[in-house]
This record gives sequence, structure tokens and C-alpha cells, in this order.
Amino acid sequence: MDASHQHNARRGFLKASLGLTGAMVMAFTLPGCRPGAAGTAPTAFVPNAFIAIGADGLVTLVMPFAEMGQGTYTSVSMLIAEELDVDLAAVRLEAAPADEKRYAHPLFGMQITGGSGTIRGAWEPMRKAGAAARMMLVEAAAREWRVEAGACRAARGEVLHPASGRRLGYGALAAKAAALPVPEPVALKPASAFTLIGSAAKRLDIPSKVNGSARFGIDANPPGMKVAAVAACPVFGGKLASVDDSQARAVKGVRKIVRLPDAVAVVADHMGAARKGLAALAITWDDGPNAGFSTAAWDQQLAQALRGKGVVALEEGNAAVMQAAGARVVEASYAMPMLAHAAMEPMNCTALVSKDGAELWVGTQAPARCQALVAKALGLDPARVKVNNHLLGGGFGRRLEADYAVQAALIARQLPHPVKVIWSREEDIQHDMYRPFYRDELRMVLDGQDKPAGFSHRLAGSSVVARYAPAWMAKGIDPDAVHEAGSPYDLAHKYVEFVPVESPVPTGFWRGVGPTHNTFVTESFIDELAHAAGQDPVAYRRALLASKPRALQVLDLAAQRAGWGRKLAPGSGMGVAIVSAWDSFAASVVACRVDAQGAITLERIITVVDCGRVVHPDGVVAQMEGGQIFGLTAALHGHITVEGGRVVQSNFHDYPLMRINEVPPIDTHLVPSAEAPGGTGELGTALVAPALANAVFAATGKRIRSLPLSPEALKRT
Repeated sequence: MDASHQHNARRGFLKASLGLTGAMVMAFTLPGCRPGAAGTAPTAFVPNAFIAIGADGLVTLVMPFAEMGQGTYTSVSMLIAEELDVDLAAVRLEAAPADEKRYAHPLFGMQITGGSGTIRGAWEPMRKAGAAARMMLVEAAAREWRVEAGACRAARGEVLHPASGRRLGYGALAAKAAALPVPEPVALKPASAFTLIGSAAKRLDIPSKVNGSARFGIDANPPGMKVAAVAACPVFGGKLASVDDSQARAVKGVRKIVRLPDAVAVVADHMGAARKGLAALAITWDDGPNAGFSTAAWDQQLAQALRGKGVVALEEGNAAVMQAAGARVVEASYAMPMLAHAAMEPMNCTALVSKDGAELWVGTQAPARCQALVAKALGLDPARVKVNNHLLGGGFGRRLEADYAVQAALIARQLPHPVKVIWSREEDIQHDMYRPFYRDELRMVLDGQDKPAGFSHRLAGSSVVARYAPAWMAKGIDPDAVHEAGSPYDLAHKYVEFVPVESPVPTGFWRGVGPTHNTFVTESFIDELAHAAGQDPVAYRRALLASKPRALQVLDLAAQRAGWGRKLAPGSGMGVAIVSAWDSFAASVVACRVDAQGAITLERIITVVDCGRVVHPDGVVAQMEGGQIFGLTAALHGHITVEGGRVVQSNFHDYPLMRINEVPPIDTHLVPSAEAPGGTGELGTALVAPALANAVFAATGKRIRSLPLSPEALKRT
């Protein structure tokens, strides 16, 4: 999405309308929506979210973004509460229903939460909505008192008239305010007047998660519900050939065996019976055309593809310089493995399907997509599919997909009551939408002083965007696949070429696909160049960041805080990496030691972040910490392989997650900034793996060009 489109997208649109008696309902839309014409009835508006202020003074925010642990419910509410001048505790939340017209994300044009985009997209429209409501409440009070609005002010859910000492609560003013026109222009607070934005506000979702009242998708329990355990064909593209269910039907509590073209489910009174019944099935699978597919075959396809021509995604300067005869060239090849998401809450969906429509209880990052795909599978009008969204026990891009909801709906279609379908951990890992397998070829041409002059990056892998959102493709280029592929450094010549290679393996977004892959490749390569030139890696980077002051600042601060350059014990090393993505800049220094057997012990991580104006500092720090642990898990352990058309790994014994004893102290420092907010949800994930790989090289002299950084990989190098 280009800069001009994003600028236009952020302008937003405000309208106010009279809601129920005694309540003011603020409806505001984000780009891509088609609001009703001025003067139409409230139900004719097509907003992206609603603020309702009731007679009790409480503010209800219909939240257009999903909460999956990243703090969205708190930070977005802070934007509203700041401009509306109410306490954060006065804000109540409701998850938005599936509605692409009303709730499309302003940056993506779809009703999704992801891409480190929530605060970037909400920053201006949400504040304008709150500010407009505040101005209307003040005007309503001024008219009530027959004074000038400029003589009044809002504070903590009330409008005050300091000269007379009069005050009225928002609840008492709501109906009168709703009858007023929306002010134009809307006056936003100056940053100097912020009291909530930038503060250490308490997260709104934590109390319910602590006391157990929080409702995740897996907690859904509509009346009459049964539960189902499911087994899908283990081979990609395979089908169900036959199943003997005689033993399963004898299990107490089993109610029905449901057959789908590529799966079979056992529906029972409780999960114990469903799992026992599933284990009793005698299933024969038709492996189909992909039974011979493997990771090794995919690797060969990628290598072969790189011998051909792809799509040029970036060409700056003179590409001919890259081929100049006699030029000194440094080259390297990298490979990045497939990765699963392994969210704490496995895939699940509760569905009720009748002749009149369908209802879903689910945790999804994309409610409207879920609605549309379920409707298509059932042959229904999407308006007849209701999606009740819940808290998500981890998303990471996996819950941008709807395959698990479609499967649940197809099972529920054969039942007269709601059914909750919960995937086992094995199903979850072996039927994921994986981060693609990539191969990369990098080339740097050095000038007469051996300084970097021309950079070439050719990569081959799956195009997630081509499948998920073809409208985002521009001239055949997958913008996510090449995100950060050109590196942030000042170079006279840059060339990026992407060769899309599809396989039977389904691929999807993984907490930032492009930057998590490309930052590892480019930051490892720049480290190689520094060491080959006999230069300090930080100094080498500094010389290439003259036009990137924000990137240079985070690099310098991270090196300073880490004590970069101090003498380390044998077997210990420090590595550095920077990332410039999602309108943010960050640098990390990782310190580690490596023993004689190749075991890596992490000692400390120092990270400095410039993400523009910080809305919720504690939330940013938590996002960076969580993102780095997610990235470290992949760097140390993550590796999905395919043999015989099926995923080899099945659970945490062979696809392990990082344990608490492996996590080092993580120090995160935020750079004060007046720039518009950037994204942070995926920043740490992209940053930490190359910093660790560079630290391992500093400790061992061994350059790992394909993750994970296992003892076996070090022994092979």
C-alpha cells in the first residue's frame, strides 16, 4: 500500500446520530466504508465502530480490532478515553460483529487485526471520534447553561463551567449532545495535554483473565452443545477413503460420526468420549497426488526457480553496476525453514447450522473473512452467518485464516445442535498454514575502497498475499514477501527479485512473514560483510545509515546500553541487528555463550525501540518481549519438515517451544518521539533471530545461514 493511499485512508469520516432515549451514539467510519448520507436514520449509517454513552455515563466501545494478548483493547480504548476525557475504567468493550463495510481496517481495507497495524490505523480516527464526542458534550452543556462553549471544559466524564462552578455528567448530556451536528474541524488535544496516552495504564483485559471470567473461543458453551474431536487427512490434498466406526459408536457418550471429504469427526457429550471414539476409528486415507512430496523436493524446486527469472520488486540506481566486470563481489546463500504457529489455544470453533442460517462462536483475527468463507461452504448468504468473536489465546497470523471455522460449520451442518470442534495439538501442528520455506541469494558489489555499493537480493518462496488478498498484489509483486528485502542501508544500487514457488503445503502469515525472513537474511549478510572487511559490526552499520537518523539512534543506544566492544570470555559473543519496518525502528544486541557441544545459552538482550508516539509504554515493552521470545523459539527450535506429503512434527516434543529457563533478561528501552505511532507486534520477532545468529558467529566463528541454530547445525558448519 503506497504512502498516498495510507494518507487518504487515515482521514476517516465522523458522524453523530441520536440513538436510544438518554444515550448518545457516536458512529465513525474508517476508509473504504460507505457511510449513509447526512440526515438519514441512525440505522442507515455504515460505521466502522460505535461509541455509546448511556445515561449512566459509561462509554461502550464496539471494538473493531481483535484482542489476542497484544493489549489492543487497552491501547485503542486509551485513544478514545484520552480525547473524550473519561477515565479508562469507564470504558466498556464489545467485540465488533463481522461486517467488512463497517469495520474494515483503514490500512488494509479488510476487517482484520494483524500486520502490526492496529495503533497505526486507529491513531487518528479513534482520537477524532473521541474528540468530536467531547466537543458535542461541551456544546450541549454550554447551551443548557446559556454560556459560550469556550467557557466550559471537559474533565473525567463531566463538563465544567469554572466561572459558576456548575457541572453536568456525560450521562445527563448524552441525549442533548446526540442531537447536535458533528463539529468540523475536530480539535484534537495537543500532546502536551495528554494524560492517558503515554501513561502506564492498567490493561482492561487482565482482571477477567486472572479471575477466569474471560471468554475465549474455546470457552463457548451455547445451550445443547456437543463437542467433537477431528482427524483430517495427514497428507496435503488427500481424502478420506473409508472408515470403520463400529468400535467408536460403542463408546459411551458418542453421538455421531461425521464424515467430510478430507476428515472425520466424532461428536460426543464431552471431549473425553470424543477423543476415545476418535481413537477407536479404523480410518483409511487416500493420500492423493502429494504422497511423494517432501521438504527436500521443495528445496530443489526453490533452488531450480532461482536459476530462472522472477518479478523485480525493487531496482534503485544502475543495476548494470551489479554486473560490472572486475568488481569485487561478496555472495552468500540462505535458506529459511517452514514454521508453525503453535498458539496456546489450539484451533477451535463452535457452530450451529440450521436451514435459516448459521452461528459461530470463535476467536478470529478476521471475522468478515470467516463469515464469508463459512457462508460459501454452506451455500448461504453471508448475512445469514453470525460470528460471535471472542478473545484469542494467541493469533500470530494463524487466526487470519478460516479453515478451522469452515470445518466446524460443515460438521455442524449434519447435527441439530451446536457442536464445538477442538483440534488436538497434533492436528494443530500438522494442519497449520505455515510460514513459507524460502531460499535467498545475496550479492554485494564493493567499490574501489571496498565499501558496499550495490546490493542484490533474489529470493524464492510461496506468495501468501497472492492467495490471501490478491488485491494487495501490485504488478505481480507480493508486498509482504519482499518487505525489508532491500535492507535499510544507504547503498547507491539496490535490486530485489522475488520468484514465487508454490507447493502442496498451505502457507500463511506468521507474526510478520516478510520481515521475519528478510531481516534475518539481510542482517546476517551485512554482518558477514563487516567481518570480511575486518570492521566492527556496529561501526560498519553506522557508516551506512547517514540518511536514517532514527535507525542510527536506536543502533547507537543499543550498543551503548549493551556495553558493545568490551572484552568477552572465550566462547561468548555479542551480536547486533536492526530493523526498519511497520513505521518503526529497533535495534537489538544479544549476548550469548556457546559450549563445546554447541549448546547456546542466552545471557542478555538489549533492545531499543523508536515506534513513534507511544500510546501504552508497558504494552510496547510487553509486545517486544513477547515478540522476541516468539522469534527466539523459532531461531533455536523452529523447523517444520515434510516427508511423504505429511508434516513430520506433531507436538511439543519435536516442535518445542522456548522454556522459561532458556529466556534471558530482556531490557527494552523506548525512544521518545513525536512521530505518528508505528507497529511493534512483530518488530521483536523479526529482530532477534539475526542478532542471535550474529552473536553465535562472534562466539564461535561459525556462520549459520539456515535456522534453527541447533548444536547439530553448528557441528555441520
